[in-house]
Amino acid sequence: MSDMPAVLVAEEDYNRLTTLIEKQGDSDVVDGLDDELSRATLVPLAEMPAHVVTMNSRVRFQNEDSGLEQELTLVYPHEVGDGEGKISILAPAGSALLGLAVGDSIEWPVRGRNNIHLKIINVTRGG
Repeated sequence: MSDMPAVLVAEEDYNRLTTLIEKQGDSDVVDGLDDELSRATLVPLAEMPAHVVTMNSRVRFQNEDSGLEQELTLVYPHEVGDGEGKISILAPAGSALLGLAVGDSIEWPVRGRNNIHLKIINVTRGG
């Protein structure tokens, strides 16, 4: 799929995620994340545009099917905790968020239901 847009990934995130992938072993999500990282354009975190999703970004999106808005923080697996308001980078939709920018839309896989369509409307960089 060469028509996929290049994703911007912070160098610091890339290094941590590469290590994480090596520890995980193979799965569809890990392979997908690995593919995404392999075509990523690396940027120092300090130079990353504010509207691009990085690790620990709080992402606000609108469900284009229902109009509902939701906010999630993209985190490493060990940071998910109770999962309230957080999504792991190793969740299928989590890996899809990395490198997206405000205005981008994605299809979000929902177990047992049709995919939903989400549009990113705001990104807040985490600390």
